[in-house]
Formats: sequence, C-alpha cells, structure tokens
Amino acid sequence: MARDPRRGGRRRRPRVASVLLATCWLLALPVGRVAAHTGGLRGATRDPIAIPTWLFLLTGGGVVGVSFLLASFVTDRRLVAAVHDWSRPLPDPGRLGRALVALLGVVALAVTLAVGVVEDATGVRNLAVLVVWVAWWGGYVASTYLLGNSWPALNPFRTVAERLPTLDRTYPERLGAWPSVAALLLLVWVEVTAPLADDARLLAAVVGGYAAVTLVGAAVFGPDPWFDRVDPLARAFRLYGRLAPVGVEDGRPRLRLPGGALPGTALDGRDDAAFVVTLLFVTTYDGFVATGPWATGVRAVAGAGVPPLLAYLGAYLVGAGLFYLAYRVAARLGRRRADTYLSTAELVRRFAPSLLPIAAGYHLAHNLGSVLVLAPTLVAVAAAPLSPPPSPPQLAGLPAWFGGLELAFVLLGHLLAVWVAHATAYELFPSRLQAVRSQYGVTAVMICYTMLSLWIVAEPYVPPPFIAS
Repeated sequence: MARDPRRGGRRRRPRVASVLLATCWLLALPVGRVAAHTGGLRGATRDPIAIPTWLFLLTGGGVVGVSFLLASFVTDRRLVAAVHDWSRPLPDPGRLGRALVALLGVVALAVTLAVGVVEDATGVRNLAVLVVWVAWWGGYVASTYLLGNSWPALNPFRTVAERLPTLDRTYPERLGAWPSVAALLLLVWVEVTAPLADDARLLAAVVGGYAAVTLVGAAVFGPDPWFDRVDPLARAFRLYGRLAPVGVEDGRPRLRLPGGALPGTALDGRDDAAFVVTLLFVTTYDGFVATGPWATGVRAVAGAGVPPLLAYLGAYLVGAGLFYLAYRVAARLGRRRADTYLSTAELVRRFAPSLLPIAAGYHLAHNLGSVLVLAPTLVAVAAAPLSPPPSPPQLAGLPAWFGGLELAFVLLGHLLAVWVAHATAYELFPSRLQAVRSQYGVTAVMICYTMLSLWIVAEPYVPPPFIAS
C-alpha cells in the first residue's frame, strides 16, 4: 500500500541525516588513502574531442531541450498511452528455470568468495575481481535495464535467506526506504574509496560482510520487508527493471517498449524519490573522481592541509545533497508553472522515475569500455584457472569510435528521460498546457545534467589522486 509521502517527513530528516553522517565518518576513520575500482585500469586514456568543449556541451544540452519541444507537440493522450501500454506475452521459464537461476546465483557467490580468499593473483588477474567488476557490476547490472530484471530469481542472498528461520519482527514503517538510501551511499563509498579491484581478499571480505548483514536483516524482519525496503541492490535492480523491455505483469513475463513501464511507476514517497536521485548521483560521482579537474582540486585542497579522504567525503555528501535539492527545486518550479493543486512532494515522487534512463545511460557509458576490454581476460582466467594469469589490458585498446558511442549512450538516456517525463505529465494533468508546463523544471535539470555527464564522459581518464597501491 502506498504511504503518504508527507507523513513524518520533518521528524525523520534530522535523524536520517545524522545516521548518514555518522556512518560515513566511522567508515572514513581507518582509511588513509583513496582508491577506486578502476584501479586495475590506471593506464586508461580517451582521445579528446575535436571541437571546443563549450560548444560540445551546449550542443548536447540543446539536443535535450529540442527533444522536449518536439515531445510537447505529441498531445494525443491515446497515442501516448498506446505507446506505454503496448506489450506482448513471453514464455514463462517455470519453476525449474527459476530454480536453476537461483542455484547459479548461489554457486557464483560461493566461487567468488572462495577464489577471493584462496587465489594469490591480484587485480584483474584474479577471477573474483573479474567476476565482480566485469561480469556483475559492468555486465549484469546493464542487463537489468537493457534486458530485464532477473535479480529476484538470481539473488543469492535472498535464496539463502528464504531458507533460514526468521524472527518476523515488524519493520519500523517510520523508517520507510531511507535505510536503503543510506546503504546505497555507504556501498558506493566503499566501492570508490577502498582498493577492491586490487585486493581480492578485501573484496571477498566486503562481499562476505554484505552477505552477513543482509542475512541477519532478513532473519530479523523477514525476506520481503528487507529486500523491499532496505536492501539497496534489490531496490536498484527493481527500478532499473522498470526501464527494461522485458518485465513481469501479473506474474507472467511480457515484452514491452523500453521505458514503457516508467510513466505508470508510482513511488511511495520522498524516501523512494531520494533513492532514485541517489542512484543517479553515485554513478556520476564514480566518474567525476577520475577526471583531471577533480585531481587538480583535491591536490590543492590537500596542499592546504585538508586530509584527502575528507575532501572526497565532503564532495560526496555535498554532491548527494545538491542533487536532491536541485530535483526538489525543479519539482517546485514545475508545480508553480503548472498552477496545480498537486503538492511538490507528489510531483517529486511521480517524476523521479523519469531520471532512471539518465542513470542507466551514464552507467552504460561509464562501464561498457571496461567490460569489452576485460571480458576476454575473464574468459581466459575462468577457462584456465591454473595457467599463468594474462597481463591486464588497457582501455587505450578500444577503437577511436568507442568514445562517440559512450556519448551516444548518455544522450539516448536523456532523450528517453524527456519522453518518460512527458508521458508522466499527461497521466497527471487533465490540461495539455499544464502537462507541458509541469515539465519545465525537470527538463531544466535534465539539460544541466546532460552537460555535466557529457563533460565527465568526454574528459580523459585521470587516476584519482592519493590512490592506494
């Protein structure tokens, strides 16, 4: 049942903020230097774009702006509804198929943990590192929005949790989905600041710790509340699955148009909307810390006597807050321009799903190069685990046209986001003029973010300063 997004918001805000700050502060204490999961690809390069950067960014922002104008001419509600309601049934894999997928997930987790602990090879020579960063983080995550969300069947944590006894304690409704927001921030903070791509044993320890916390939480509150409200991976993949062309309706798989389910996705409240915005932010931050301007800035801050990790942490927390604040301001602007009785909180939760194509497009642009370069290494290590590990490749081996493909992924994600926002507005507002005006704020944010994400993708890779070795 959907919760009132306005209920308890003022009382929860200070508590949630305190928990986030305390958690990140405690995590920061034992870490002295900064690393990123791209540490195994430190020789990566990207050819600079051949036109002035300002012109390139304005062109990208202009494309999104023009797409909004073009979408505004599509005013036939029946046509908009027909596009998003189109679907076709697909064969059901059945209980046996789902059982085999669940077994595959458990085996993959067990092998990753075992190899991470036992294998002496480091970095991208280690099978556990390749499985996590290439097969799972790069490849599988992309499959959840490009194909469909198979995580409910594959999820090894849930497969094990459902076979363990549970205390069935009542989940505190006042917490809502805020724990998943905090968990997502914490998870990506560990991913960015710990040398998980260089130290397979540390990677195995983090995966094992995540498994332990997940199983304990599911044992206390039950698998359904835990994976619905708290677990960040299950929530992220469930949202990405709404973007995919294959989904589940009434318990049966169906084929639909990409993004077709997003306009009808109604989030419960501000906590769910904050999770979507955070999902967008963490992917951006992961790329931003590998740019030249960030390296220059953090060195200057460190030269002034500020601990480097504090600079990373400060930018992380401030950036997350600014992303959410910008989205709130955009929703408030849309409400004022549409002259509607709907609250800002209502527009925040209804338009938030339109940000998911942007997050997916940037994730694909940010990770596809690593997957293409390292996939042969993964196959070689998996096929001959006892042979000497191959030398790690470099991203510089990508063909010159791949940089253009990355930029295309970013733009396509933004264009789809504009259309989803347009369709959502026509579901919300009876007046066509209201529907168009309600998108002004969200479109302005999308244009700004288009320019930011294109800039990050176009910037040459620079190893994050003070990286652990």
